[in-house]
Amino acid sequence: MEGTRREQLDQQRAEAEAQRANLALLRYRLSRATLKAPSAGVIRTRIQESGAVVTANSPVFTLALTDPLWCRVYVDESDLGKIRMGMPARITTDSYPGKSYRGWVGYISPVAEFTPKAVETPELRTSLVYQARIYTCDPDQELRLGMPATVTLSLNEESRTPPASLSDYCKSP
Repeated sequence: MEGTRREQLDQQRAEAEAQRANLALLRYRLSRATLKAPSAGVIRTRIQESGAVVTANSPVFTLALTDPLWCRVYVDESDLGKIRMGMPARITTDSYPGKSYRGWVGYISPVAEFTPKAVETPELRTSLVYQARIYTCDPDQELRLGMPATVTLSLNEESRTPPASLSDYCKSP
């Protein structure tokens, strides 16, 4: 006997290559079957149960983003011209009296909306307001989703250009 024939070796190489291709396909399918959040956050609602068959782009969870952290505020129409992107803000909560968190205006809605029911001052109940987001730093992780907060904008301070990232702002003095 002369050993394994060339045809047998070629066949075994082809089978090994086919198995590698099949393994790559299975790994790809597994990666597509695993749910991955687009950003860090907290799951607020489970829309689908485990094991449910869903189509592509069907929502499965409602995710509340935790980075960057921001407060939703409503600006009265008469004060809208006084705020600017990057404007400094201070955020306080009832949970930590006397402590404030640095913040800045990161978004101002271009569209007016009716005052939401959560705003309870009589003067604002019937007027139009604009939503704004005040981004903040929370290095000690004391702030929670949905926590009521008081936001004070520094209207007399010079507006800053918004930082490239929130972490850059949190590092600056």
